[in-house]
Amino acid sequence: MNFVDEARIEVSGGRGGDGCASFRREKFIPKGGPNGGDGGRGGSVWAVADRNLNTLIEYRYQRKYQAQNGEAGRGSDCFGAGGDDIVLAMPVGTVVYDDDTGEAIADLARHGQRALLAEGGSGGLGNLHFKSSTNRAPRQFTPGKPGRARHLRLELKVLADVGLLGLPNAGKSTLLSAVSNARPKIADYPFTTLVPHLGVVRLEEGKGFVVADLPGLIEGAVEGAGLGDRFLRHVSRTRLLLHVLDVSPHEADEPLADPVAQARTIAAELRKYDPALQRRPRWYVLNKIDTVPSEERDDLVAKLRRRLRTKAPIFVISAATHEGCRDLMWAVQQFLVEHPARDDADAAAGAVSGDSDPAAAEIAPPSGWSPI
Repeated sequence: MNFVDEARIEVSGGRGGDGCASFRREKFIPKGGPNGGDGGRGGSVWAVADRNLNTLIEYRYQRKYQAQNGEAGRGSDCFGAGGDDIVLAMPVGTVVYDDDTGEAIADLARHGQRALLAEGGSGGLGNLHFKSSTNRAPRQFTPGKPGRARHLRLELKVLADVGLLGLPNAGKSTLLSAVSNARPKIADYPFTTLVPHLGVVRLEEGKGFVVADLPGLIEGAVEGAGLGDRFLRHVSRTRLLLHVLDVSPHEADEPLADPVAQARTIAAELRKYDPALQRRPRWYVLNKIDTVPSEERDDLVAKLRRRLRTKAPIFVISAATHEGCRDLMWAVQQFLVEHPARDDADAAAGAVSGDSDPAAAEIAPPSGWSPI
């Protein structure tokens, strides 16, 4: 199935039915009086979060949704039937915006959560409402009101606890496959990952967390370079970012051969996209450490820490050989336990922040943990 994380649709509530002007006319019952019923209410358009969906592709093919109109009122005090509602199933994590104003209408963060997208119009009044001591034969009635119409923009933000960031070919997909059952495409050329992938990491029975692997970023992503920055929305709900750096030997003249240059490139793109993301707790993960002699690893880590000017945790791993991956995941799980998710998305986005750092958000390592 194609991964589609953005769509635009039009929704319209049903029109309310018109009221009825009618009079009771039966043999032997003179002056029966008004008996016109009200029109039925128009149907509404609702959205409901469904955890069984993971894409908005359906809304790329059908873009207009019109709820049923209400029935008109009839004589003999008969009210019109209300129109049927439309319920649109959307993946958990979908945010609905009014495309004309930019206002966020709904954030479907929990399975089964419902949100009203377009309300149906109210039904008109029949003439029985207008009778009085001075108006015994009213012929007034009111028409039904139109339902609300809206142009909406749907954005899917995957619900993950941890996000993997890095340049293309840093080893993010390999890391995800090493710590979970996810099987993203892995190859030796840039931009192998074209869409976000999710993996569930389970270290203990009954405990687990979700990791999101995002397509690689390059310098100028905010301006559209590479795959651009549109997938960064998927880390907006994460509590922790793992910044994967490639520390394998490179040619001296190769662009971004220096891990510090890699880190600063990604930090700059985060800052341009959303300053709140740049302040999110972020750990450094030095990948492909198996290509570095063991006696040089401690010096490499110390040197990088000095150059990055950071106190954030730094982990050394090899996603290809699984070296250090389990220790990293245990540290991540401990962090998530100590910093539980909050209902307020804004509070969760950077609820744990550290000292100011131009290259990375700093946080203290989990209590009792030594990453190196």
